[in-house]
This record gives sequence, structure tokens and C-alpha cells, in this order.
Amino acid sequence: MSKTKAGGTSKNNHDSPGQRLGLKVSGGQSVKTGQVIVRQIGMTKRPGVGTTVGRDYTIHAAKDGHVQFVSRKFRSFSGKSIPRTEVRVV
Repeated sequence: MSKTKAGGTSKNNHDSPGQRLGLKVSGGQSVKTGQVIVRQIGMTKRPGVGTTVGRDYTIHAAKDGHVQFVSRKFRSFSGKSIPRTEVRVV
């Protein structure tokens, strides 16, 4: 005979590590070419002058300079104008 009751199996005992998303460089800080400025899911922040976007929507610096964050209106797919943050390297 068993001394303990049947415990069953646990199904939610695995966890994935965090993806380390967010701002990597603050506004006004200097960056070098190729340096990551923002890691994001989707286009929450838009690329501006002096920046490029990777396949996973990561914004990189395309040239050496200082980072600026500017609020701008962008047109959505439905035609509605929505405010978004634009990342620039000047």
C-alpha cells in the first residue's frame, strides 16, 4: 500500500525567460552605427532619420550621433491618425 495520496502531474511548471524588450538608449545619449536603440514587439515606436528597422522590429542606429524621441502622428491602416513616438539619430 502507498503511504501518500496520488499527487497527479503538474502541467504548468515550465517558464520561458523574459525577452529583454524596451529602450536600450535614452534620449540625448550618443550611439554608434549598428547599436540597438529599442527592442520591441510590433511598431510601437517608429524609425526616423538615421535609424533602421530589423525583421523583429528592433530599431538600430544607422549612423553615429545622439538619440532623439519625437511624438508624431502616423496614419494607420484604417486611415485614422494616431500619435506614435519616432526615434531619430541626429
